Amino acid sequence: MIVGDRIAEIWKFCAVACVVGLAGNAEAAGNGIPETVDIPSGWFWQGSDSVERQYAYQIDEQVYGHDISRRNRWYDLEADKWRVHLLGYDIGKTPVTNDQYAVFVEETGHPAPTISQEDWERQGLIYNYDTIVPFLWNDGRPPRGRGNHPVVLVSWQDANAYTRWLSEKTGESWHLPDELYWEKATRGPDGTFYPWGNIFDASRLNSADSGPFDTMPVGQFEAGPYGVLDGVGQVFEWTSSSSQPGYRTVKGGSWDDRGCGVCRPAARHARPEYLKHILIGFRVMRDH
Repeated sequence: MIVGDRIAEIWKFCAVACVVGLAGNAEAAGNGIPETVDIPSGWFWQGSDSVERQYAYQIDEQVYGHDISRRNRWYDLEADKWRVHLLGYDIGKTPVTNDQYAVFVEETGHPAPTISQEDWERQGLIYNYDTIVPFLWNDGRPPRGRGNHPVVLVSWQDANAYTRWLSEKTGESWHLPDELYWEKATRGPDGTFYPWGNIFDASRLNSADSGPFDTMPVGQFEAGPYGVLDGVGQVFEWTSSSSQPGYRTVKGGSWDDRGCGVCRPAARHARPEYLKHILIGFRVMRDH
């Protein structure tokens, strides 16, 4: 449990981070159009091998003190490592923020990210409703002080509606990234376990290992050689990939994960398309 000086340290860090994040995202939030980075054409290594999966299971076991991820074979579902060539594209530098999503809500009348207690409990998630109250929007506006945090409580359908609006607004082709495109952008070309190498480093992402156990202002954690930010940790991100009807692959891990095997770009996790979760957001992709 975090107590005393640790709480003070976290609040101090968050206060500074909010100021930095607000300054860095004010322009992008103004018209709702996310800043992007260019991902060049070329080869990259996608997926994982037995060595990487074994490492992921081991760090999970060290942190959690149990082998649930191994017994459930979570990481055995990852694509076997292979080399893939993709044409160039642009991808959101950060996950879409509350402020950016608010422009979409205001211009289209699309329902804001909120959910009733009954609907939340029907989803069968481990968090009680009181836990999600800080993430709920009020009167169509983001929670106070969270404008530059990743938008959450958006379903896969909500994320797609945002990309359609963005396409109409700009005259360009925006959509959610396929798992391949998301993984290359976040991981880089070399097939390392993490964007920075093969050893987990809690200082390089927002996870429960050293973070405030909450979302944070975007743009503080670099992931990969292309300049993509917040690609691992922070929030899981919807992709266009589907593992079975009615489900979509989410990638990246989140602020409540420890270990962090599930934060590796090769890790994959399926969630129902209708799900609204405080751990899931999204970023967008634009074709060249």
